[in-house]
Amino acid sequence: MNDNKVIPIFFAVDDLYIPFLAVGLRSLVEHSSEEYEYLIKILNINVSEENKKKIKKYEKQNINIEFVDLNYYINKVKDKLYTRDYYTSATYFRLFLPELYPQFDKVLYLDSDIVILEDIANLYNIDIGDNLVGGIPDDIIQNGKELQEYVEKVVGVSTYKKYFNAGILLMNLDELRKIDFQEKFLYLLETIKFSVAQDQDYLNRICKGRVKYIDNSWDVMPAPGRNKKDEELKLIHFNLTYKPWRRDDVPYKEFFWKYAEKTEFFEEIQKMKENYTEAERFKDLETEKNLINLAAKEAECVGDDRVNRKPLISENNIEKSKERLEILEKIKKLELEGKFDIDAENDPPTIVLTPENVDYLKEKRLSKLKTKVANTVAENFVNELLKKNKLIIKEVRGIENLEEVKSGGIITCNHFNPFDVFTVEMVFKRTEIGKEKKLYKIIREGNYTNFPGFYGFLFRNCYTLPLSSNKKTMQNLLKAINKILDNKDFILIYPEQSMWWNYKKPKPLKDGAFKFAVRNDVPIVPIFITMEESDIIGEDGFPIMEYYVNIEKPIYKNKELTDRDNINQMRDKNFAVWKDIYEEFYGTPLKYTTIVGK
Repeated sequence: MNDNKVIPIFFAVDDLYIPFLAVGLRSLVEHSSEEYEYLIKILNINVSEENKKKIKKYEKQNINIEFVDLNYYINKVKDKLYTRDYYTSATYFRLFLPELYPQFDKVLYLDSDIVILEDIANLYNIDIGDNLVGGIPDDIIQNGKELQEYVEKVVGVSTYKKYFNAGILLMNLDELRKIDFQEKFLYLLETIKFSVAQDQDYLNRICKGRVKYIDNSWDVMPAPGRNKKDEELKLIHFNLTYKPWRRDDVPYKEFFWKYAEKTEFFEEIQKMKENYTEAERFKDLETEKNLINLAAKEAECVGDDRVNRKPLISENNIEKSKERLEILEKIKKLELEGKFDIDAENDPPTIVLTPENVDYLKEKRLSKLKTKVANTVAENFVNELLKKNKLIIKEVRGIENLEEVKSGGIITCNHFNPFDVFTVEMVFKRTEIGKEKKLYKIIREGNYTNFPGFYGFLFRNCYTLPLSSNKKTMQNLLKAINKILDNKDFILIYPEQSMWWNYKKPKPLKDGAFKFAVRNDVPIVPIFITMEESDIIGEDGFPIMEYYVNIEKPIYKNKELTDRDNINQMRDKNFAVWKDIYEEFYGTPLKYTTIVGK
């Protein structure tokens, strides 16, 4: 069993990599906390005693460093371990951890070519549940078609976007032991030779389906098109040939040199850089090229079952819904015209909501009863959606940002599907505050007064706050909002004011949510949901989307500003946050097709 305050961290090196391990350790120590005890175990073969002494100097009262010689262990299986190029047998060490360390349930494995910019305990403390590993999608794979083909066709992951990098890895040793991971690995060594990424391929093959995906700020590679802002960096991984001690064109190299300068290996590393020859540079470039060619060759030698996988979804010959196609065309037209606040859906006609027909705070006995029933029904309904993969929530990022808000507040979210409200509701209920506080939802007048059937019942009774064109009703709504926020509950508002089906971009925001936040002195908690197509086709003939829920830091009002200035500032900050998430996730600048002046 692991003590909550003990962080077991494993590295694997040979003597040649000791200088770079020193840089990584220096950055780890500098960002460590006295709150934790860091047990650092360096799995190694043939490291000199002199280098061991140099590394041991990084020990502190709460940082213990132990060198673990694996020569004997590796000798038993070395004939089975395939290596090439710059790989050594050390790369396989992490695969033996479940059996080597039965005293640990969970450990963190780190490659040595890294710089850490945040307390590594924050990575270790991510809850990976009963998944076998917690990993980060490999940036290099995301940028190369040949590599993407290889990991899908040869390694067998369902999509290259789920292929994780094994250099930064949370390992659930307890669960890995339960599935006899080492036995499975040794069996695969005898039957399959993965020649591209070797041990990483084996890990992805064995662990697929039981991986907790972690935000890529914990494994930022200096790969093309993946540059992050400095404040977003938590761990930089100088993977493959992107080594600042060899090349000048490596993003984030300044962080490496900052910590290298603080080690006694600095001059040695500088000399490596100075003595790096054109011949070696050519060899590195050839290594990159050979890797891609090897991946392409391996993929060409394997039948492509993905050809059958995607049509499998349309085996029932589901045609794309004519209504959905019309909505998509309407969205294109609305964006072109810059009419972002108009709904693209064919909503029912609005019936004016009068005061006697709404009980905002559910104070009447019948309202309370209906609300209780509606919330139970809604919860069961959502569980069925999840079970049948009609609603797919792939990942929730930043849940701690919501949990820090104890005052109640306004949650904003982009609006692109009727089910996005269920997604936010589920995330809210997962938090500690969600166990004590209610989440109310602002909805359109017509959806409350004139939406038919099952969904209409939910619209009217699941802690909804309908807007109204009736002045008296709106006054009652404003009073209800004041009471809800005074009670430190939360209100979900869609500040775009319109729903555009599966529209990925953030739309311009209206002021309403921010007025409520400013006047009630509560924060805005921005949520932006990004999405990717799954392999499952819905009843409308379109792929069901996989949702990634991004919860950002709360936005508070500035007490030195006027209400008007605060409203503008909070709105603009919210939009900027959404824009950043959009551009980071989809890898493209935010641009609209709107014709100026139309």
